[in-house]
Amino acid sequence: MTNTPVIVGTIVVYMGICLVLGFVAYRRTSNLADYILGGRSLGSWVTAFSAQASDMSGWLLMGLPGLAYLAGFDAVWLAAGLIVGTYLNWKFVASPLRVRTEQLGDSLTMPDYFERRFEDRSRILRTITAAFILVFFTFYASSGFVATGRLFESLFGMHYHDAMFWGSIVMLAYTFFGGFLAVSWSDVAAGHADVLRADPRGRRGRRARGRLRRDDRADRASNAALLDPYLGSGGEALGFIGIASLLAWGLGYPGQPHILARFMAIRSADEMPVARRVAMVWVIVVLLAAVVVGLAGTVVLTPPLTGPDTEKVFIQMSTAYLHPVLAGICLSGILAAIMSTASAQLLVASSAFAEDFYKGLFRRDPGRLELLWVGRGAVLGIALLAWLLALNPESRVLDLVAWHGPGSARPSARRSCCRSTGRA
Repeated sequence: MTNTPVIVGTIVVYMGICLVLGFVAYRRTSNLADYILGGRSLGSWVTAFSAQASDMSGWLLMGLPGLAYLAGFDAVWLAAGLIVGTYLNWKFVASPLRVRTEQLGDSLTMPDYFERRFEDRSRILRTITAAFILVFFTFYASSGFVATGRLFESLFGMHYHDAMFWGSIVMLAYTFFGGFLAVSWSDVAAGHADVLRADPRGRRGRRARGRLRRDDRADRASNAALLDPYLGSGGEALGFIGIASLLAWGLGYPGQPHILARFMAIRSADEMPVARRVAMVWVIVVLLAAVVVGLAGTVVLTPPLTGPDTEKVFIQMSTAYLHPVLAGICLSGILAAIMSTASAQLLVASSAFAEDFYKGLFRRDPGRLELLWVGRGAVLGIALLAWLLALNPESRVLDLVAWHGPGSARPSARRSCCRSTGRA
């Protein structure tokens, strides 16, 4: 891949903006409530973009296009499941959660809310819930580090470990200092960037699919199978179990603390309907665009991508077919998406440690600044552990996403996905 000053400059500018946001948020953060929930001050648009950007991350721009590239149009079932799950989460969980967490002693975390909601004086429920968050979100954050490493490795020809370190250091800095507000503000930038990228990707995908229809080569049948949502990548029928496995990804939404935290942080439950409409438009556009770009890559990219490189399909198409300015925007947007989720997950995991373990179990009445810096220290510790888990350069983004763990205390649904598409 040929690097240009424009692409590098665009990424550097974005990272600089994130650092500025972190500094501004740092000046507005005076206690743990500000650090992990932003003082419940988010507006409807910020809430919508922050919730969805922190949800999708590098999985949207690397994992999902890579799945569509390998498995074909049956990836649309996964997208459909996420769309339905997103709507149900906004419709039936968001407003009640915002109201009840404030009523029940201004709960700052989900474990704190569960303890108050069920009047658990033993603190067992709080402890178990916080432990699940810490374990699964450490793995989840590590997937963001893998995605960042892959991106910088492709762009700059760096060794994977160096790429992962330098690609993650800015995200860690603004999360450490700015907390929830810095993460939410950066999510807005990432969310808008995803919408802007959806249109050129869609046009590119339509042109590629048109080329496929005109292609009379011997491998047309294989590519046609990729365009059939009822067939796996090998031409076998998905069947009810395969389709249900893909749709089931949407079941995890009500149990994702980094998304629920956005619901808790909105200024008022009255602003939730507007936030829901904004979020649904966003998620429909970007999910379908991600599937299209993966399908387009099967036609226009030669030689074919294999192994972990399949998750670089969007990177390859951006640099090969777009002007350097547009390519720079797209690639900085990938970084933005990755950073938005990883930072949100680090913050949720650190809040579980500071609020639910440190304060909830060991030190019942800590000082305001003491608790704030315990939260910041937890961000560093969890980030270090997540970085160590991501050291294996053969890791794949989808393999590390412990989506169904926080959602239902079950292992990741990726195994079901692989079985249904015929890919391991």
